[in-house]
Amino acid sequence: MKRLTAGLLTSLTLCLWLGAGMAAHSRELKFSTPTPEPHIMTKSAHHLADAFAQAGMGDTIAVFPVNKLGDVPTVLSLLQSGAVELAVVPVGDLANRDPSFLAWFLPYQFDTLAEAGAAADSGPAREMLARLDSQGIKGLGYVFPGQRHLLSKQPITSAEEISGLKVRAFPNDIFNSWWRELGAAPTALPLPEIMPSLVTGVIDAVDVDIDIVSGLQMQKQAPYLILTNHMAFPAAILASARWWNSLTPEEQSGFEEMVAETQDWAIMTQTEGEAALLDQLAADGAQIGTIDDPALPAAGETVRNAFLDRDPLIRRFYEANQN
Repeated sequence: MKRLTAGLLTSLTLCLWLGAGMAAHSRELKFSTPTPEPHIMTKSAHHLADAFAQAGMGDTIAVFPVNKLGDVPTVLSLLQSGAVELAVVPVGDLANRDPSFLAWFLPYQFDTLAEAGAAADSGPAREMLARLDSQGIKGLGYVFPGQRHLLSKQPITSAEEISGLKVRAFPNDIFNSWWRELGAAPTALPLPEIMPSLVTGVIDAVDVDIDIVSGLQMQKQAPYLILTNHMAFPAAILASARWWNSLTPEEQSGFEEMVAETQDWAIMTQTEGEAALLDQLAADGAQIGTIDDPALPAAGETVRNAFLDRDPLIRRFYEANQN
């Protein structure tokens, strides 16, 4: 992508802009992620931290995966106070603060990860991030683990077989509406509780991206991965406004270049690596299939129509990203 090349060309400029400007007050910046090390959210944090270091910064960035600094609501509060400088936060959590972020989860809006990634640079997507300014948080960019699918303890070949399942779903309105429309019972659980809940029967299935299945080896407890491709699932790269406002305009511009390059790198990495990841999951015992059932797109249309006008920006985002 163009920004990947541009990032290499501007690295020397970043060194000159940033290294001299911040070396005098060297410190360790904290970067929180909600996912384990192999997940793209955490890999993106490390990628950005490496770019920061290579630019000759006086400061360093330390990455804290799997919510080591606190759960997502806690981390958002820490960003607002300035106690944490950087975080990757699932957009689903941001939708609980600003409904415009629900636009990302309109079912069957994107056919591929590449399409969802391209939408990250659309005007409405950037406007969503800008809305966080009033909360003391600077939205900088997006990363994408991939599309959402269904991981189940039992084989599923039709929408009818989804009815009655207890599905661990992300806790916001649109995820709940999607699964209820299919007759399932959405269940909110923290990430560490998913595996034991599959074992004990608290849940039957999980709404997932492929990366987290691999990272937590979920297929060991729920071997049936159904590629429903029903939603995108971005996360946002966020900064504390207190930290951000302490930077000079040149430092801010240089850091924005690093975030833009990280966003492109993450999309390219996931797009190119998804097939290999599916092959590895299959080798590790996952039974991978699809569902060809008109009930799924019909349910998607119902949910889309119910949420399109929750916020004017939702419809603008949807219309801006229709191919």
